Amino acid sequence: MQLDDLDFADDLALLSQTQQQMQEKTTSVAAASAAIGINIHKKKSKILRYNTSCNNPVTIDGEDLEDVKTFTYLGSIIDEHGESDADVKARIGKARAAYLQLKNVWNSKQLLTNTKVGISNTNVKTVLLYDAETWRTTKATIQKIQVLINSCLRKILRIRWPDTISNNQLWERTNQFQAEEEIMKKHWKWIGHTLRKALNCVTSKP
Repeated sequence: MQLDDLDFADDLALLSQTQQQMQEKTTSVAAASAAIGINIHKKKSKILRYNTSCNNPVTIDGEDLEDVKTFTYLGSIIDEHGESDADVKARIGKARAAYLQLKNVWNSKQLLTNTKVGISNTNVKTVLLYDAETWRTTKATIQKIQVLINSCLRKILRIRWPDTISNNQLWERTNQFQAEEEIMKKHWKWIGHTLRKALNCVTSKP
């Protein structure tokens, strides 16, 4: 079984093994859409080539579609090499923004530390680790993720220079696991979820 497309709401991602297949699918979708009065927005249609040297253009009505090096699908950034660096960078930025939006929570003297940590896990860490089960992580990317988590936790505990505590003490006081461990758990959970699917399911195929 071969997965030919990914559909969500009004977004359609076509998948092909060759440039010729992609052109045929694109032409077919454009024709089917036009037949029911739907026009494809050519400026918003992009081509991402994964691990290929072929650069022949894909067109709609004779107009070349733009080639891109990254593609955002359901909130995750996919690049032409299948790496996760761009997605991790974007996640860190969104998580930092989510943390800053809750400044009043962190500064509150009425909320217990455990409550603040729980809010951080729910509203910040979930944003940070969204789709982490699919990441191809390196020590460098994990370190960047951990730095942000540690920074948030230290601010919640009101630990500021020159006061310092070790990372291990920080995690113990806030009852948190290391980022690497949490990401690994997500990987294994996703693998288990995939293995439990029926053998003819697309996601069970290599």
